[in-house]
Amino acid sequence: MTKYFANIVTGCRILGSVLLLFFSAFSLEFYVIYIFCGFSDMVDGTIARKTNSATEFGSKLDTVADLLFIIASFIKILPMINVPIWLWVWGVLIATVKFANIIFGYISKKEFISVHTIINKIAGLLLFVLPLTLSFIDLKYSSIVVCSVITFAAIQESFYIAINRENK
Repeated sequence: MTKYFANIVTGCRILGSVLLLFFSAFSLEFYVIYIFCGFSDMVDGTIARKTNSATEFGSKLDTVADLLFIIASFIKILPMINVPIWLWVWGVLIATVKFANIIFGYISKKEFISVHTIINKIAGLLLFVLPLTLSFIDLKYSSIVVCSVITFAAIQESFYIAINRENK
């Protein structure tokens, strides 16, 4: 059981992400599930490392769970807030770089590459906290910090994939 516990926690994040879709954004139920999903993201990798059960499958499952959590959160939160055009453009540019990283990583290694760097973890944490701050920090200010860190993480990821490609 210990061997699979980290993947079970990650699976719970996938289930929680689906559950988010059934609750109103910013409701108590939404926040409880949202925080649970964020917490599970913070602990699943630690559990895998501490129990010596980290696997390639677990790393990929974590990436899928992260993506589903982000998509579900965006589906619920974005219609509820006023997002400036410049932020949409920045977000599309970041998504383009991230998507290109996935494609180039796959082309170079014939598999999906997940880059779990410290800056990626910080970017994920800031992105997670952002919706929790919307009631007291204006989005146009907080998003500059979050998008700057995510942009740096995406560019760093590009370099890691390029270096990984050269060391084929």
